[in-house]
Amino acid sequence: MAENFNLVVKGGRLIDPHQGIDGIRDIGIRGERVVAVAEEIDPSPGGEVVDARGKLVMPGLIDLHVHVWLGVAHLGIEPDPHCVRRGATTVFDAGSAGADTFPGFKKYVIDVSATRIRAFLHISSQGQLSADIGELTDLRYADVKKAVKMCEEHREDIVGVKIRMSRGLVGDSGREGLKRALAVCEATGLPLMVHPNESPLSLEEMLGEMRPGDILTHCFHDSNTGLLDGEGRVRPTARRALKQGVLFDVGHGAGSFSFAVAEAALKQEVMAGTISSDLHRYNLHGPVFDLATTVSKFLLLGLSLEEVVEKVTVAPARAMGMLGEIGTLQPGSWADVAIFSLEAGAFEFADARGETRTGERRLVPEVTLRAGKIYRPEREVG
Repeated sequence: MAENFNLVVKGGRLIDPHQGIDGIRDIGIRGERVVAVAEEIDPSPGGEVVDARGKLVMPGLIDLHVHVWLGVAHLGIEPDPHCVRRGATTVFDAGSAGADTFPGFKKYVIDVSATRIRAFLHISSQGQLSADIGELTDLRYADVKKAVKMCEEHREDIVGVKIRMSRGLVGDSGREGLKRALAVCEATGLPLMVHPNESPLSLEEMLGEMRPGDILTHCFHDSNTGLLDGEGRVRPTARRALKQGVLFDVGHGAGSFSFAVAEAALKQEVMAGTISSDLHRYNLHGPVFDLATTVSKFLLLGLSLEEVVEKVTVAPARAMGMLGEIGTLQPGSWADVAIFSLEAGAFEFADARGETRTGERRLVPEVTLRAGKIYRPEREVG
């Protein structure tokens, strides 16, 4: 294939569910875009070659739930060392900023990071500044007009609205806060992401307000507003919500993922549509570490490689209306490529409660391309 490429990824096992590819392929890149995928591509004179032989190659991973406003939002971490350098080329910040604070988040994080960052705007105009004061205990922060205005002014960057429904974060304002968050979504046409843990509202009440395309994150948490009833059965309202098009997202986090809940749900044929990390400062050094580790836990739970890759590429890209630009390596897409080793052994993984399981495989980031530029890991997991 004689074309002009400035970079070719050669010889890796490409898993691209959107294209139906699982096999050895070369990827030809010109500038910031993929221009060819074939069994054999000859590098151009002077072009760069990334040797991916013996490695897994996939579209850059997409993490639907992170917190990356270091130094301002209390959960925030620096995005690039922990996202793009570890295989996650596109991430969605889940409510670190609200209408009063988003311009700073955009200027000092979104616009200067190598990681592609989009945001769910918090219904609280202050976002998630404090670990000690619930962001919706004072409903004056839930200003619908202000949030709508910010969403409309930043359509490129704001892709949805976020609300955390935990009692300590909303006080007695949960029902009204949810109503206002939905009002912003109705006015802007954007989806709502709901954090349901330990809510004063039941799961039935929250899901009853959610619409097709809205996102229930932390779907495998184990609190009283979780997926399972007291008998360990998936709640009928959860099954109905899934059928109606509510997206269930993992959002592992420091307190929001239980192996036992995920195992019970899987046995009852219920699974999250997207795998996300909820990576933040309190779980960066365990139990989450990075998105690749979260994905490895779902290999342990019995999902296939193609299934887990789909849940961190095609599914989140489709949910956010970005499939084709990201989530695949079809010609014309962004040259966002994640290259991993698939290590075999006995690896201990912990959930958010400290319960452990031993897996036989884990994904280890090796090289990432973001818009054709190469990034490598800066740290080891652990």
